[in-house]
Amino acid sequence: MDSEADQVSQTAEDPSRHAELEIDNQKVSAILEACRWNNVNALQSLAESEGGFLTDELRRKAWPVLLGVPNSQGEEERADDTPDASWKELPRHRDEEQVQLDVNRAFIYYPVNQTDAQLDERKRELSELITHVLRRYPYLCYFQGYHDICQVFLLVLASPNQRARLVARLSALRIRDYMLTTLEPTIHQLRLIPDILGAADPSLRRHLADTEPFYALAGTLTMYAHDIQTYGDIARLFDVLLSREPVFSIYLFAQIVLHRRDELFEQDPDDPSMLHLILSKMPQKMDLEKLIADTARLFRRFPPESLPAWRRISAASCLKTARSTEDCAKQTMEEGKAFFEKQLKELQAAERRRKVLKTMWRYRKTAAALGLAVAVGLIAVYIPRDSGPFTKVSAFFSKFLGR
Repeated sequence: MDSEADQVSQTAEDPSRHAELEIDNQKVSAILEACRWNNVNALQSLAESEGGFLTDELRRKAWPVLLGVPNSQGEEERADDTPDASWKELPRHRDEEQVQLDVNRAFIYYPVNQTDAQLDERKRELSELITHVLRRYPYLCYFQGYHDICQVFLLVLASPNQRARLVARLSALRIRDYMLTTLEPTIHQLRLIPDILGAADPSLRRHLADTEPFYALAGTLTMYAHDIQTYGDIARLFDVLLSREPVFSIYLFAQIVLHRRDELFEQDPDDPSMLHLILSKMPQKMDLEKLIADTARLFRRFPPESLPAWRRISAASCLKTARSTEDCAKQTMEEGKAFFEKQLKELQAAERRRKVLKTMWRYRKTAAALGLAVAVGLIAVYIPRDSGPFTKVSAFFSKFLGR
């Protein structure tokens, strides 16, 4: 950053530099004012404007507000604040071994110019941050790529206590779907991408018709921290991702695909493997400001409720429970856990239904011979007695069959 003397010298030579500094100073004041009053809507507008929150110092004030830690708690903690070590006494989380394997591979691209000793210290801090959150909230399942997200929080935020508090809220309230026991909710999110493309560019959607949207998994799962290699870029992108509802991340990937339209049309649509390969590699030279602005317009033109795949998203999904950043900031960790448990029950019920159908198909000839009794028996075995409509169906057929 330029020193004050350098700024004065450059301003005298270049009047446009004076205007630029004045705009920045106005934005700094606006960010500080929004943080002071915990104004989430104002911060969202500032995050989307050019440069986002500008500096890590301002991010340390803005991010807590966006994640629901009020200003009185969210101020950067004093340097002498004693880190909370009570989590170390809690039982080990089942995924800690995988956490350590991933942490050992962290900090590949940034920070730069670090010694081996400094990187080792960063990795120790990262391991403690992730383990702290998982032990405090053991129902959450670690996923590979979570460490990429936590790495950004570690570098931006100065206080270990603040890092853990914000990452915990992010995990339970905004990326909860990724921390369930299966990837199925994540896959449902990816299914929104073809719908967005179909609404915005039907010809491109047809060109990619045979290419499953799994190409977006690494990008969306890690909030793009796995793919973006420049620290300034990922910190700036996090400004807008934290200020917008979680589904905005899906729209962001769809917009990246739209920006690559010409490149994709050069490929044979009958070779989905090549298209998948191209789409799964994030372009390293992107105009982030244009990408963010275009994504915001895309979101306004085709809101989630207009997409067919939106109906298949669980009501307990973070995409629906956090449709408003302001409302999400008011949610409690207990509410996040309740949504998690509700969605987990839905996944377990869906798995039981799949088992029923699979078993019925396997014994379809016998079932045809024995009639409805077999179907009723299968339902009784696989569906709990308190499963609502299934209980009523079973009772009806039992009565019908004279049981």
